[in-house]
Amino acid sequence: MQDTLDKFSEVEVLVVGDAMLDQYWWGAVNRISPEAPVPVVSLERKTTIPGGTANVAANIAGLGAKAHLVGVVGDDEEGNELRKTLENIGVSSDHLIPALTRPTTSKTRIIANNQQVTRVDRESTDPLATDTAKKLLDKVAALINDVDIVLVSDYAKGVITAETAARIISLAAENGKQVLVDPKGKDYSKYRGASILTPNQKEALEACGFDEVDDKSIPAAGDKLMSDLGLEFLLITRGEKGMSLFSAGKGERQIAANARRVFDVTGAGDTVISTLAVALAAGNGFYDSCEMANIAAGLVVEKVGTRPISKEEMSEYYKG
Repeated sequence: MQDTLDKFSEVEVLVVGDAMLDQYWWGAVNRISPEAPVPVVSLERKTTIPGGTANVAANIAGLGAKAHLVGVVGDDEEGNELRKTLENIGVSSDHLIPALTRPTTSKTRIIANNQQVTRVDRESTDPLATDTAKKLLDKVAALINDVDIVLVSDYAKGVITAETAARIISLAAENGKQVLVDPKGKDYSKYRGASILTPNQKEALEACGFDEVDDKSIPAAGDKLMSDLGLEFLLITRGEKGMSLFSAGKGERQIAANARRVFDVTGAGDTVISTLAVALAAGNGFYDSCEMANIAAGLVVEKVGTRPISKEEMSEYYKG
């Protein structure tokens, strides 16, 4: 696999979706507020990292590939901070489109004594305004010939509408590019024609209207999604049960979970689709790429907090 890792630096990925800013406010609790029965957090420091689709781009950059991130930010402090955090990790913010009518999607986690006290979200889930959506698609059209693969990361914050998803998939097909989608919601019809979907188990079952998890439900969901959406491949992540892989006409194949110890599953889905996209673009087959994605996910859940897995960490794993 080292040969594949060496090719990662040659890969360019177009990443489209809901870019976010993850903020962490760290402090300590020494007393309860006299105003209400809530802890008073004495703020000590703040940290910020890319979130949502921006975290997908960060993972791609961490693997040594180049991410072309297309998304939307507000004309606000959070948008400026997101641009800075991206530039600091080698991801260009040139293709982030400013939208005057909506805020930058942000999640602010307040951590006291190493425990999350609460989270404050600032967002709009309304579909993008028509002119903003057009600018986003124009960016995709301008970049698509320069990349090896297209990745759509949908967090249901209004960027990936049915019309936008259909146009991205169409543009990719016209230019001979595979499209990977990390889906959201219960209606997957907007992803019809994509190459690969990477839902988790819960998402896949809900999209098929299945209530129970048993030995038959995952294969049935996989077959249904493959057929209904015209997919080449499907990867269903299943936590401690690993991954279920489907390919056209070949049924289901299992990959066992790789994590030795699990501390934090936050961002694992972003790690999976990022590694899968880069490995495929580097020339790996689907199953080998899924094996690499499984290893990367196993490494990331052994860490606390959302952070990219680096090519160096992957290389160390293969060296044993």
